[in-house]
Amino acid sequence: RHPLATFFHLFFRVSAIVTYLFCDWFSNSFVACFVTILLLLSFDFWSVKNVTGRLLVGLRWWNQIDEDGKSHWVFEAKRVPTTAASTEAEARIFWLGLIICPVIWTMFFFSTLFSLKLKWLALVIAGISLQTANLYGYVHCKLGGQKTISRVTSRLFGTTDVTKRQSRRISEDVTEEHGKTGTR
Repeated sequence: RHPLATFFHLFFRVSAIVTYLFCDWFSNSFVACFVTILLLLSFDFWSVKNVTGRLLVGLRWWNQIDEDGKSHWVFEAKRVPTTAASTEAEARIFWLGLIICPVIWTMFFFSTLFSLKLKWLALVIAGISLQTANLYGYVHCKLGGQKTISRVTSRLFGTTDVTKRQSRRISEDVTEEHGKTGTR
């Protein structure tokens, strides 16, 4: 149902890997290769996080900063699963691409480290970081999206009870302090 999203999900990932492997054949400039691969990795990160994850598997994640400056991670999963055969194939492609590519970049890390091509190490670490961040976010979405209603509601009531108990304990402590000084 989403052939264009599936294409771009794999295109940027595979292009970054192929460019990394064969960059010396196309150009002698380290900077041109570095920038090209980094742009491909950035395009991949953005497209997977903002487009293909939503379309292919119904998941999305983002970071939100509240008024106090605290960072909150939000993970969402579509509530109604679609069961079309093409969607299952797209979901398989999505997850395989999401899992295999960080493994490949990790292999590149060790080969770069052991061959002492240290100038490529920063690029490989960027590849691992961007690919793993998306993998982590979507695994978190997938695991969080499979919670049952009873677990969610019990957590909600559990945290409500805890906050009620804490506020009751604080008010009792304040009452005791004021009782000792003779004021209420």
